[in-house]
Amino acid sequence: MAREDTFRQAREHLAELSDEQLEARFWELAQQVVDPLVGLARTHTSPSIERSVLMRMGVDSLTCMAVVSGCEKRGLLGHGAGNVVLHCSQEWGCSATEAAARLALTGGTGWETVESKWGGAL
Repeated sequence: MAREDTFRQAREHLAELSDEQLEARFWELAQQVVDPLVGLARTHTSPSIERSVLMRMGVDSLTCMAVVSGCEKRGLLGHGAGNVVLHCSQEWGCSATEAAARLALTGGTGWETVESKWGGAL
């Protein structure tokens, strides 16, 4: 059984678009696909997921626990512990593991950098 070729009909609404317009349309559609996933990630994360993310960034287990606990305490878990560490590493000009270690120190130095970006809550 031969398959009907519908490619030309399916792309009619795109035929008049330039390469730049096609690229913009692609990114618009990609954003529409990703938006619900980002929403789910913000509301359906857990400390164990966030620790797992940090461990994949090269952070040791004890440091992961301290950073995730600090994020939880400040209502920042929905932003992602990895995102928090990445932001700090960029702000401080150091590696992710160094930034996580700094946040994990007793007393947790550096949390003011995090709170200045996100205000301490989702």
